[in-house]
Amino acid sequence: MADGFKGACLCGQLSYESTKNAILAAHCQCVDCRKSSGTGHGTHVVITEDAFTITGKETSYDHPADSGNIVSRVFCPICGCPAYSKNSAMSGMIFVRASSLDDPSVIEPGMVVYTASAAPWDYIDPELPAFAGMPEGGPKQAIEENS
Repeated sequence: MADGFKGACLCGQLSYESTKNAILAAHCQCVDCRKSSGTGHGTHVVITEDAFTITGKETSYDHPADSGNIVSRVFCPICGCPAYSKNSAMSGMIFVRASSLDDPSVIEPGMVVYTASAAPWDYIDPELPAFAGMPEGGPKQAIEENS
């Protein structure tokens, strides 16, 4: 299989491509990810920004994370589908929403974070490393360990 992956929003007006494979994929159970995904958690695919291109119109919503860093969530202004996010503490990194992947089999989640905030009805895979909050060292360390 070639490196990289593609994805798009529900209406197809916003699409993206990564020329590299994921560095890390993780489920996040935090309240913000639950609310912005419309379900029990968000699954994020971490890639470097230099590998990422986006086509179409996008809009974003900036909101502080519990760390105080600003998370910019980017979505389609037509259908509202979440596409990716950026974290102000992690310049050069993109967090693609796995729900928008054309082929979801290109990733395999490697951890679950913020399980303390999980909805009681959302399944947490017992085979994955799970953390009540953000693991010590934060996402930056997790990414460095997996790259």
